[in-house]
Amino acid sequence: MPIEKVTDKCEFLVIHPLDDVQEQKIETRNLSPMRMTPGVKLSLLALRGYLVFMILLVLYHVLDLAALFGKS
Repeated sequence: MPIEKVTDKCEFLVIHPLDDVQEQKIETRNLSPMRMTPGVKLSLLALRGYLVFMILLVLYHVLDLAALFGKS
């Protein structure tokens, strides 16, 4: 009685993105503005405030290194 070997073999074809066929891009000028929930608006406002604060800290540090505030 012959023994059959049954395997479920999956083969994957890997294609480099530069060799792949380019996909059709979406025209964004035809899209309407996205609606944001209050939570998203608050998160983006907090992120904006954080980034402005970090930029001000870096600016202060650069001006302090340039000795524009006067050292005692």
